[in-house]
Amino acid sequence: MDKESMFSISTSPHIRSREDTRSIMLDVIIALIPALAVAAYMFGFRAIVMTAVSAGACVFFEWGYRRLMKKSNTVGDLSAVVTGMLLAYCLPPTMPLWSVIIGDLFAIVLVKQVFGGIGKNFVNPALAARAFMASWPVALTTWAQPFSYKSFFSLSSADVVTAATPLASMKNGTLPETATLLQVFIGQTAGSLGEVSAFALLLGGIYLVVRRVITPRIPLSFMLTVAALSLLFPGSCGRVEWTLWQLCSGGLMLGAIFMATDYATSPVNPRAQTVYGIGCGLLTVFIRRFGSYAEGVSFSILIMNTAVWLLDRALPSSRFGVTAEMRRSARREAKAAKRGAAEEVEAK
Repeated sequence: MDKESMFSISTSPHIRSREDTRSIMLDVIIALIPALAVAAYMFGFRAIVMTAVSAGACVFFEWGYRRLMKKSNTVGDLSAVVTGMLLAYCLPPTMPLWSVIIGDLFAIVLVKQVFGGIGKNFVNPALAARAFMASWPVALTTWAQPFSYKSFFSLSSADVVTAATPLASMKNGTLPETATLLQVFIGQTAGSLGEVSAFALLLGGIYLVVRRVITPRIPLSFMLTVAALSLLFPGSCGRVEWTLWQLCSGGLMLGAIFMATDYATSPVNPRAQTVYGIGCGLLTVFIRRFGSYAEGVSFSILIMNTAVWLLDRALPSSRFGVTAEMRRSARREAKAAKRGAAEEVEAK
């Protein structure tokens, strides 16, 4: 039998697609490039080095763990590269490189591979590592002023000019005096490496939606919830202005577009995705307003990650071909069967 006449037999569903894990992860990497370009412009060459070191360390740890455990090599799917980039984006540009590598080890080995590898981790690896790295609170809260390049070309974080982030000022209910809303939107402000430019992150998000890597359901429900609560409970300024500052500041755009939409740690069902995004938005606002931290995006997503299984079970998708009348008929039959069973018990 020649090769052209051979066919394979498999169980349904029979779906053919050119997309695979590698192509999806490559799209995510492309979507993250605008934020990296802004970070390199604002914070210097160290932004590129820090991102490259983080991605490389994640690849090495995944390769080493899989080889040690005698499992198939999964480095080629590029998921480790995405984890490394996202972790670097969550950190200040002054973070020591050795601590970044320790965070990469935690993300890949303890959060991802120990649970079985890609698709089996129940929380986002990059965010879990970011929470773990709170062990270095001083380094994690030392923010560089944009264009303070003096020491960044030597790959050192010494003598860097530091500044407060907009969220640190907004924690007290007032807007920062050192930056404008436009500067926060384009990324000309202190903050984590890849979250400072809302504009660049939105460009990446639009690319992912156009490529159908993600649906806008989770990001929109996340950001609209934050916007609604910010409008209802503004600070000491106009409602619209306060809302725009809340949306553009901190890691909201990065978390809503790139973290909350992670396939392995977000719901599958559409209704569950909407509730998941609303939950992330509620927790973010509550932590920002009432918590001791100025930022709440990472913790809100991690908390909602643990509730994904419950949301998928509580809000299942409708079955194909099942009409509303069929569902009502099934409910009536179930109630009738339950009444019949109760009457039979009483008769005995």
